[in-house]
Amino acid sequence: MSSLSHKDEASLDERNPEERPRLAASLVEELEAEQDAHVGVKKVEAAEKVYGRYSKWFLFIGLALASYIYSLDGSTTYTYLAFATSAFGGHSLISSIQVAQSIIVACGKPVIAKLADATSRATAYLAVLIFYVVGYIVIASANNVGTVAGGIIIYAIGYTGLQLLTQVIIADITVLKWRGLVSSLTSAPFIINAFIGANISSAVIEHAGWRWGYGMFAILVPASLAPLIITLFWAEHKAKVLGLVNLPEGALEVVASRKVPLAQKIWRFTEQLDLVGLVLLGAAVALILLPLTLSQTAKGGWHNGSMIAMLVIGIVLLGVFAIWDLRFASRPVIARRFLGNVSVVAASWIGFFDFVSFYLTYTYLFSFVLVVKPWSLVDANYFSSTQTVALTVFGILAGGLMRYLRRYKYLLVGGLCIRLLGVGLMIHSRGAQGSDAELVWTQILQGMGGGFAAVASQVGAQASVTHADVAIITAVVLLWTEIGGAVGSAIAGAIWTNTMPDKLAKYLPDLTQAQRDELFGSITDVTALPRGDPTREGVISAYSDVMKTMVIAATVISIVPIILALFMPNWYLGDKQNAVDAADLTGERHVDDEPDHHDA
Repeated sequence: MSSLSHKDEASLDERNPEERPRLAASLVEELEAEQDAHVGVKKVEAAEKVYGRYSKWFLFIGLALASYIYSLDGSTTYTYLAFATSAFGGHSLISSIQVAQSIIVACGKPVIAKLADATSRATAYLAVLIFYVVGYIVIASANNVGTVAGGIIIYAIGYTGLQLLTQVIIADITVLKWRGLVSSLTSAPFIINAFIGANISSAVIEHAGWRWGYGMFAILVPASLAPLIITLFWAEHKAKVLGLVNLPEGALEVVASRKVPLAQKIWRFTEQLDLVGLVLLGAAVALILLPLTLSQTAKGGWHNGSMIAMLVIGIVLLGVFAIWDLRFASRPVIARRFLGNVSVVAASWIGFFDFVSFYLTYTYLFSFVLVVKPWSLVDANYFSSTQTVALTVFGILAGGLMRYLRRYKYLLVGGLCIRLLGVGLMIHSRGAQGSDAELVWTQILQGMGGGFAAVASQVGAQASVTHADVAIITAVVLLWTEIGGAVGSAIAGAIWTNTMPDKLAKYLPDLTQAQRDELFGSITDVTALPRGDPTREGVISAYSDVMKTMVIAATVISIVPIILALFMPNWYLGDKQNAVDAADLTGERHVDDEPDHHDA
């Protein structure tokens, strides 16, 4: 079952786990009609039958290596961009490059998900690896800033693909009761790299240079992903040799092996990946994210007609995409059944509003502590990593608790409430007189709540769909979350830009407008002033007032995910791949042999 009405979900939620869930006949027909677009799922289910003890552990080791290299990459390479662009006199283009990168990271997820479904998980991983390596080679050998930007865009496809596929593979090979724990463990390397990443990147810049900083990942990434990719291809091949893979007539491999016109093969590929839908969705998301991320740096901001035009066209294209996928696409990216799935819809909007709230408080938090607190740069960096580390640690704890509770909703609602508490406390702690410990605790609480909520919402969404839909709904939830982050950053930027100049004028009336503009535009001009200096104290008051506005907005928005979470069914997390069709990891459907366990 990929989609259920709220009433149907509730009835299944309260079922005796020994009873077999039943899919509506219309949904069964819909899924059967799309079988040729879910060959990757059939292959991974067949592969599950050939794994032995050692090969399964080899697969998990491969996932661990992939997770570590993903974390190390994310913790180091972002610092090299300033040096790479500065080498060609293009430092001012950093924001534009990062905007392009963020768009690719968001839009790439559905593309990778469809590729993994239509071909195989191993093929998708190989494609991701190719983009990763080519992107970093292009950056490392760049002779101008345009080539650096092109390399970043190519690499971003690999980066977002690795993030998505790791979560998809975990959903493929773990039953529900273990999924939250295994999924959260992939973030464990961030606990280490949050603290050593800065030391590694500093050493690379000092002794090897930014080119080697990027280039070494062209070696490290293939070495790290090779065990995982080899294991996946081996299992798929062995399952095929044993005759365990039954490909439907319309599968790409079947069509490709036939003597049919090339145009027919291309059309089948286009249809199965829903390339029209992917292009429309990608264009819509890009045109929505561009003005949201560029509005603060573009000339005239939101008064610039091009900003409004892009946003309007993006929204229109999003409507066109909806019409195409719901009425015309035979293998849609977002099927109609997803829109009736309360778990998927709620998880998507929970991620959206949670990221809006997060980026409202986080976008200018680093600048805020540098100005307001008498901390060293190292201490400020440690502070900025606090929430990330807490997210990881408490995410792992949440996964462990779900293993024994066999439910996720308690942790989801509780986590979102704890996160609301952490955001709300910032209203008091954000001032110059606020306790250092109190400010740090706000980040720990937000990380604790966010860790619980992130793991729980993802498992809840994946539990509500059949194996055939797990990759694409994971991508859609993550995509919607990324859009929420862009919206949050845009709102934070708008508040900062429109209120900070007035606050500086209020607290520093003796300075000229030119002097206040310099303080507004450069944080280094502020931090160069000693604590106790009337100018710095005035800036601190201005920062405190503006931060208060953003934190209040974030607190109000943080209530929305809690309300949405209350509507999510509390699926039973048992020994099945999902909670709706009684299928195990091999795709076999049979009655659960678990004891009676009703929802409390």
